[in-house]
Amino acid sequence: MIKRTLYFGNPAYLSKQQKQLKVTEPKTNNELGSIPIEDIGVMLLDNYQITITHGLIVALTHNNTAIISCDERHLPQGLMLPMDGHTLQTERLRFQIEMSEPLRKNLWQQTVKAKVENQASLLQIVEKENKRLKALVPQIQSGDPDNIEGRAASVYWKVLFEETNFTRQRYGVAPNAHLNYCYAVLRAIVARALVGSGLSPTIGIFHRNKYNSYCLADDIMEPFRPYCDELVYNMWQEGEIDSEEITIEQKRKLLSIATVDVQYDKQKSPLMVGLSRTTNSLYECLAGERRKIVYPQFLIN
Repeated sequence: MIKRTLYFGNPAYLSKQQKQLKVTEPKTNNELGSIPIEDIGVMLLDNYQITITHGLIVALTHNNTAIISCDERHLPQGLMLPMDGHTLQTERLRFQIEMSEPLRKNLWQQTVKAKVENQASLLQIVEKENKRLKALVPQIQSGDPDNIEGRAASVYWKVLFEETNFTRQRYGVAPNAHLNYCYAVLRAIVARALVGSGLSPTIGIFHRNKYNSYCLADDIMEPFRPYCDELVYNMWQEGEIDSEEITIEQKRKLLSIATVDVQYDKQKSPLMVGLSRTTNSLYECLAGERRKIVYPQFLIN
């Protein structure tokens, strides 16, 4: 079953009633609706006048729901996940902690290759030249010592938005903010899937910043980023993005990243569902049960 992604942008009182998330209008105390907690995968809170009860938080985290809080700029700022997401979590964490350096480098090589291949596929889908990206794929070595990932990104962004002077930056002109927003939601979905597979989002393969609590999530989300890029690119091409401000309607579209179709071999599945296949395959690599992480391939008609 596809888990739902919920967005709350108005004042609300959120509580638990039996096994339901109950939404109440705070001024009138009128009930606005209820949703089965078991159906919720991601919940985004984007208003400082939202109140959420502790009982609901416990029920949501028990359900492995990712709770995202937004800052004063209405951008995702905080993420809450369950501490215990799998019955064999201690054993699985041991495999993760004891990961050898050769395995770490090999897994990063696989990840960079999957990312660049998906970037090249997206360029093909939008009828842009992708030969330079394809030529870089065979050059990706264990651990990516030559930073092919960075070199590919430089080519990719110039070609994807070749009609403009767009530069991919954390804080820059549109559609940078929209990309950041979509990536933040994707990061939360990836972290949720990792926890569900008994892994810690903190202990990374390549990312190792001591100030980053989601290093592994940042690693595993890399091949999934082009799905965000496609979503934002289509909005840009349709003229829906004309400033750095992210509207409510745009947020709705960006939150749909959880349900976009991804393809594994010849099977399609929603991204949130497919991610569990990726994170479970990562655990199997750490446990020595398989050699490759299962990443999706971009759909090309």
